[in-house]
Amino acid sequence: MLGREVTTLTDVTDSATAKGEQTRELILSTALRLFREQGYGKTTMRVIAAEAGVSVGNAYYYYSSKEHLMQAYYDHLQTQHREATTDILAVEKTFTKRLGGVLHSWLEVSEPYHEFAGTFFKNAAEPKSPLSPFSEESRPAREASVEVFRRVVEGSDLKLAPDLKAELPELLWLMQMGIVLFWVHDDSDDLRRTKALIDRSVPLVDKLLRLTRIPGVRGVTNDIVGLIRSIKP
Repeated sequence: MLGREVTTLTDVTDSATAKGEQTRELILSTALRLFREQGYGKTTMRVIAAEAGVSVGNAYYYYSSKEHLMQAYYDHLQTQHREATTDILAVEKTFTKRLGGVLHSWLEVSEPYHEFAGTFFKNAAEPKSPLSPFSEESRPAREASVEVFRRVVEGSDLKLAPDLKAELPELLWLMQMGIVLFWVHDDSDDLRRTKALIDRSVPLVDKLLRLTRIPGVRGVTNDIVGLIRSIKP
């Protein structure tokens, strides 16, 4: 009898958890759709709740603010990106193919959100905004993204000095941030210019990194690594 009661309580708990996750995902997907349709600034939590068919209190229970919703979007996008890079990082060994594949896969998973990216960027560009990719609130998504680039480096054919190898994943993430800024403003057909930027810049990065193995360049490389470490928070 006790065993059946425990099983029943477990089933109820699991069902409530699953329902809660469904509600959370519904609110997030609704918010992202409204951000695309109406813009980030014009979309309120009340409107999101009404469109999702939940109470305002319920919406705030899962997401305390629009900024919290965008942090969830960061996490969601990063999860999609990590999953999209699994195959190419498992197969390819050359650095250019690994880095190019990771950057192009980000374009693919981000494509549905390109329309409202400009409006969102206005908020994320504020240095003190919690939506900034450099903010403390964005740390989990930022660190997850850096980890993807760490996998790019560690599984590649690149031979680098240990100090440079340790700093490179974060530098590649910063490179992606530059590409994201370009992507936000890219109105070319099928994001042609952003794709060209990736295709032309990745081989250049590869060449520069391989040059660091030349004895005469190592001193400059050490100076650059020292500079990077001196300005990091």
